[in-house]
Amino acid sequence: MMYTRLPFDTRRAVRHLRRVDPRLAKLMDRVGPLRMKLRPAGSPFEALLRAITYQQLSGKAAATIHGRLLGLFPGGPAPERLLALPESDLRGAGLSRNKSLAVRDLAAKTLDGSVPDFAVLARMTDDEAVARLTVVRGIGRWSVEMLLIFTLGRPDVLPVDDLGIRKGFRVAYGMRNLPAAVTLRRVARRWSPYRSVASWYLWRATDTLVP
Repeated sequence: MMYTRLPFDTRRAVRHLRRVDPRLAKLMDRVGPLRMKLRPAGSPFEALLRAITYQQLSGKAAATIHGRLLGLFPGGPAPERLLALPESDLRGAGLSRNKSLAVRDLAAKTLDGSVPDFAVLARMTDDEAVARLTVVRGIGRWSVEMLLIFTLGRPDVLPVDDLGIRKGFRVAYGMRNLPAAVTLRRVARRWSPYRSVASWYLWRATDTLVP
């Protein structure tokens, strides 16, 4: 199932986070209202194709390459169409050799059913989705967590290894050093079941409050 709006009560989420964590509440005041938005995709294949393209690139450069890649599919991206493309087309769009291998593996695993459709993903837990999708070359836990948050609208995902999350937590808690993953997980227990919303605020703290 693909959502175009967050499939949970954002006002309840904000109230919950404010109630359980005064330090996070102060950070939320500094960042401002929740403006969390989804990135709809027609299929997990499309979402993960974007994820692979964007890896290790700045937003503008990644968007340019992603646009070129989509331009290779006049009828829309599809795994069988991608596998039919010559390597020169993928490299010409700006994909590195490793990313070309990754998107081809994504296409193959979509066709053989290893990558399920949204209806199947919707019935999986977050950890089940991570285990299922990280079989794709180039797709790690972080990429799946981004899909869970920003495509499927899962409310309770915390990417503890994300640098932006760790920086935002340092700001919220006035720490000198970046927190360890175990510290983040321990504190974030109180944020559940809305750790995705807390993550959004930690990211925005990095964007707007960290010099």
